[in-house]
Amino acid sequence: MKNSVVNIAQPKYVQLAQTLLNEIEGGVYKVGALLPTEHELCAQFGVSRFTAREALKRLVHLGIVTRQAGIGTTVIAKSTQSSYRQSMGAVNDLYQYASDTSLKILKSETVTLDHDLAQLLKASTGEVWLHLSGKRYVPNSLLPIAQTEIWICPACRSVKGVSGALRQAVHSFIEEQFGESIASVEQDIEAIVLDENTAKALSVKPGSAGLKITRWYLNRHGELVECAVSTHAAERFSYRSVFQREWGPESGAGGLGTGMPG
Repeated sequence: MKNSVVNIAQPKYVQLAQTLLNEIEGGVYKVGALLPTEHELCAQFGVSRFTAREALKRLVHLGIVTRQAGIGTTVIAKSTQSSYRQSMGAVNDLYQYASDTSLKILKSETVTLDHDLAQLLKASTGEVWLHLSGKRYVPNSLLPIAQTEIWICPACRSVKGVSGALRQAVHSFIEEQFGESIASVEQDIEAIVLDENTAKALSVKPGSAGLKITRWYLNRHGELVECAVSTHAAERFSYRSVFQREWGPESGAGGLGTGMPG
């Protein structure tokens, strides 16, 4: 369905916002490009400064552009679909998530575990792990959906290829190079308030709602191979799970039984 911000007989600033949105979606203004200034919009469309300003505000609200003094109005998304819904039912769904999005690695370093990190990684202090830090994006958007921190166990810390923009799961590199198949994934989901640094990284206001997802990737022996902590801006990410009931012989196909809590 085509994006729309206008209905019949709407104010001029709404109509102007729709025109600019249509041109962005049509490729007239690409992601990273600057839109005309308020003064230029007034001249092009024969509208008032108020109309031009309100139209741009509307695009900011939709997450299409960002405005910065001294720079101008920059296109940051091709459409209003800059969020991501993740559906999870099996480990393979994590591979789909990685291919649907891209993870831009911003930092890669080895770290010696202190007490807090050792607790998170269920490891011993003094161990040396590989730490990756980056941001995850959906296609055609400059707004990240997550800030991600990844730790890789000492045995696999020399993994190659985990740099730049990744369109495959980090643990797939580990599987390919070290033969460490991921047998299970433990996951914690926590609602949080974004601190100043995380909010800045995600381009939202400090104190905004966020979702913190921690995943521990275990091999067939139950040993931790990788841990990933992703912090999401609430308005750009949703999570969906589907639960299938297993019918026991004592409950029958038509009875409620006791196998599922209320």
